[in-house]
Amino acid sequence: KALPIIKCNCRHLNTHQTHNPAPQQLVGVVGLEIHAQINSSTKLFSGAPVRFSAPPNSLVSFFDASLPGTLPVLNKRCVEAAVMTGLALNCAINRKSLFDRKHYFYADLPAGYQITQQRLPIAVDGVLTYSLLGGKKRNQVMRKNVTIKQIQLEQDSGKSLHDDVRSQTLIDLNRAEGQLRVDANVSVHRPGEPLGVRTEVKNINSIRYLARAIDYEIQRQIDVLQRGGTVQNETRAYDSKSGFMPEPNLPPLILYEDNASLPTGIDACQVVVVQKIKEGLPELPSVKRDRLVQTYGILPEHSFTLVNEDGLVDYFEAVLKTTKKEPRKVIGWVTNELLGHLKQEDMSVCQSPISPSALAELLELQETGHISSSVAKQVFQKMWRSPGKTALQITQEQDLGLVSDTAQLHSICQKVVDSHPDEVHAIRSGNKKVLNKLMGLVQKETKGRADPVLVRAILQKKTS
Repeated sequence: KALPIIKCNCRHLNTHQTHNPAPQQLVGVVGLEIHAQINSSTKLFSGAPVRFSAPPNSLVSFFDASLPGTLPVLNKRCVEAAVMTGLALNCAINRKSLFDRKHYFYADLPAGYQITQQRLPIAVDGVLTYSLLGGKKRNQVMRKNVTIKQIQLEQDSGKSLHDDVRSQTLIDLNRAEGQLRVDANVSVHRPGEPLGVRTEVKNINSIRYLARAIDYEIQRQIDVLQRGGTVQNETRAYDSKSGFMPEPNLPPLILYEDNASLPTGIDACQVVVVQKIKEGLPELPSVKRDRLVQTYGILPEHSFTLVNEDGLVDYFEAVLKTTKKEPRKVIGWVTNELLGHLKQEDMSVCQSPISPSALAELLELQETGHISSSVAKQVFQKMWRSPGKTALQITQEQDLGLVSDTAQLHSICQKVVDSHPDEVHAIRSGNKKVLNKLMGLVQKETKGRADPVLVRAILQKKTS
């Protein structure tokens, strides 16, 4: 109980449509109530610690147990997190917000009410602009908006543990939520007509299940209406008009715009200053993707890959700092070679046995002509299996450097030309693409160590 929760309400028009080609197709409207756990060391209204998988009822203060005479004390860290969330979602931050009591009886709520912010929450009227890849090749960046109704701080309830064997229910007042829980309100209607009757899907705890639940519910309602039926209002939302009252034990929550707006004698460390939080906002995903595309000239789809994988942007930029290789070439190594190996072994970026500086050294060897692209991939594999060994060490130990001795390459190329008269005839007849086959045979002879530029020049001369 009293675990810090940010509750966010948003609404989105879903693009799910019927396959009926009629002009007025049914579309889904989705409203989400998102409960997100704040990353704080203590609970929202008490000093009891927050720790995942702690033994039941081991992190419970007197207030959490609703003992008479105990009062809530607001956690400043949670307020700052709510303000930061509001700023990130382009909300208006209310300089004054209020706490309410939501009254209902349930065993995991010993006080008989839950402290929340219903009438005047900490942040309102936000917009989340998100990007996705669309088009036939999924390489076109499409931007869409979701409106955010409000963000509120809310006390968490306890957790009911049902024992079917003994026909009893046990209560754990440590916590109830995971890091995320979503209630989805879903309805369908034809554009231009009033919204349809909504149903509520509660307690969804993953993004994947949320998407499945919404898609299923939209299609279910469409099927009902197309059969001539009526969608039933099955929501269990609480009636806000009759169930809430002001929280008498908490004064209004006052925020200050900047240090200049602080009343005389107020210590800035004891209050929440919006400007200070705004200055500490991290780079948001959409801003980061745009920056990567504009700064490095990479494709939009590559920016999605970088941002969606925790730590991959930092890795990519660290490689670029120590290599002269073009960013558009480096991105292939990071998203294909590195990320491919990480996914194959179920590892995170921070667990990579090849550091950014080590990969940069490998790319420099290729860029300066010391090794070929095919050898570079061989060296990468060996570096992955032998952490600590540098690209240069592996190249020298296994003699993988480029063969650039002109006489030696002339001899190998002549051997390939002499043994493939049909291909030589095709090249001389105008089919220049066949030259690539001969180049591949030369590389096979040299185990990928031949200088491709030099090999091409020699072969062109011998087949002209």
